[in-house]
Amino acid sequence: MPEIVNTEQAQAWNGHEGAHWARNQDRWNAVNEGFNEPLLDAAAITDDDRILDVGCGSGQTTRLAALRAPRGHALGLDLSGPMLAEARARAEREGFANVSFIQGDAQAHPLEAGAFDVAVSRYGVMFFADPVAAFGNVARSLRPGGRLAFVCPADAALNEWVAAVASLRGVVRLGDFGQPGVPGMFSLSVPDRVRDILTAAGFTDVGLTRVQAYGTWGSGAEDAAGFLLGTGPGRHLMQQTDAKGRADASGALTGHLRDHEAADGTVRLLSTSWLVTANRLP
Repeated sequence: MPEIVNTEQAQAWNGHEGAHWARNQDRWNAVNEGFNEPLLDAAAITDDDRILDVGCGSGQTTRLAALRAPRGHALGLDLSGPMLAEARARAEREGFANVSFIQGDAQAHPLEAGAFDVAVSRYGVMFFADPVAAFGNVARSLRPGGRLAFVCPADAALNEWVAAVASLRGVVRLGDFGQPGVPGMFSLSVPDRVRDILTAAGFTDVGLTRVQAYGTWGSGAEDAAGFLLGTGPGRHLMQQTDAKGRADASGALTGHLRDHEAADGTVRLLSTSWLVTANRLP
């Protein structure tokens, strides 16, 4: 990949974390797909728009965006080779002719100036080392007046998956869940920071709307606990303890998640995010 700036993220998303997400793309989509419709509605995609999907992962949002632009084209950009392989395979199986994918770092990738009408992202913009540079690069790739819409997590306390992991405090050593201003899941959780970043990057008319959606995390409490503990953060926690600690953590998390089992046994957790919209300066 040319021009990689976020080297730690590139290593993670081309290593275990990227392989995990690629292997479990349907499960992650079940967690996050409640935000698809609000995101794409806010993007106001027209039938001939050229769309950039930033941090597209395994490509669900790219394909959904392409469906709204049958005479246009959607390009998915991501750091992760494993996830992009899944994205390409799924798009081919589903017969998409107006979708393509490219591997690169959105902060520095040489995107063609003015090539897109709209840029979207579902949880793909929180990990930039320099968010002003990254969003500036996205802004340059949009035509003047082009639209930006993305979803990013709001305050950690408003997300039930965080409360689930926090239930392990005292069983394993827990750190914080990311800080505003530091690359990570909650780096864009403070609205004024988002406005400042996007304004400095060349956007105007910045708006934030709080949106909530339930995601399905598993077919039962034990299944959901295993899934959570298999993610990068969960795996890190499990590596910090011994076999008894891992068993205790699994039991504690399973117990917490039982309170979130629906009548059919599925575990559904509420996520709270910011839906952010902006326009590139004319």
